[in-house]
Amino acid sequence: MVVTSRIGPDVVRIQNVTKHFVVRKDNSLKERVVHFGRRGRAHREQFTAVSDVDLVIKAGTTVGLLGPNGSGKSTLLKLIGGIVSPSSGEVLTRGRMAALLELGAGFHPDLSGRENVYLNASIMGMSRADTDRRFTEIVEFSGIGDFIDTQVKFYSSGMFVRLAFAVAVHTDPDVLLVDEVLAVGDEAFQRKCMERIARFRQEGRTIILVSHSAAQVAELCERGIVLKDGAVIFDGETNDAIGALRDVLEGRRVGEKPLEDADKPIQLQRIQLLDDHGSPVTIVETGKPLTIRLHVRAHQDLPTWAAGFSIDTPTGQMVLASNTERLSTSMPAITTGDGHVDFTISSAGFGAGQYFVNGNVSEVIDIDSHILWQGARFTVKSHEENLGTVAAAISVS
Repeated sequence: MVVTSRIGPDVVRIQNVTKHFVVRKDNSLKERVVHFGRRGRAHREQFTAVSDVDLVIKAGTTVGLLGPNGSGKSTLLKLIGGIVSPSSGEVLTRGRMAALLELGAGFHPDLSGRENVYLNASIMGMSRADTDRRFTEIVEFSGIGDFIDTQVKFYSSGMFVRLAFAVAVHTDPDVLLVDEVLAVGDEAFQRKCMERIARFRQEGRTIILVSHSAAQVAELCERGIVLKDGAVIFDGETNDAIGALRDVLEGRRVGEKPLEDADKPIQLQRIQLLDDHGSPVTIVETGKPLTIRLHVRAHQDLPTWAAGFSIDTPTGQMVLASNTERLSTSMPAITTGDGHVDFTISSAGFGAGQYFVNGNVSEVIDIDSHILWQGARFTVKSHEENLGTVAAAISVS
């Protein structure tokens, strides 16, 4: 559930920022010795990790950085955190930052967990007295227990990140930078981290999150920024950003519909959503009827044909699907030209949120289907008596 943040002044300004890295092609010591002094530049290649990025992030917002591997998400986060400097452009920040950019970054392997807590807290600007006051809370949050006095080189990856996250969230940061670390640790600890980030949002702090989990981004962020090849290709509302990410991962331009397959005898042209009066609708109330109209085009006369639909959340989780076969419906013969089929949901029992509708049509069910992904989108409004994708009447006794 997205909680409206108290929007404040700018805390991050990124102005025309580009970051280049030099990648060596002669990786072995032997190759470097052989090539030393001889056309050294021929064995180096400049790689642009971030390309001409302009962004402004307001205080009190939660922003998700999305994109495929190698798109520049982590580099951009390091630029914001001051870990690396831009090759050109300017990064301006204000307030105390706590950064969780790499697993165990800033931890000294030969120091104990206790010593690393004080070391990291000091790096993040906390005094020893402040750390003393919060030490017990940090250890309890991390769940490290008796291992707090063990050298961290003996920690598992989960223990590393739990202690690092515990220190970061107890340093009273204005801006929290998080890079994929929530993917480590057990489910209970991940939930604890999510709850702490949600609390930070309610307190008006700023969170900038890199994650490959669309579900995490959808739950935590109200703004999504999608990167590809180091450049920002989308910046806007989170669910739209997740849709843009899908376009990128499937090799389409953002907002571009999949190409039609002219070889298929019947194709799906578009998906239309209608209310109980037959009027187009994009907002649906929980419990109201909803009709999904699939507009099709037959390229030849067909004695039989079949169709179906599915409804997904922005994260790709299917919440409802059906087709003419499951509904024991035989479609009448269709002649060359346009037609449609309606699937009517008598009571849309969806929870509040945004949903995508996919459709498919074929000569024989599930064989050589023509599919239209995200052909329509609707938003469900409810009284939010419960959370999740299912709306249900709940009473307490």
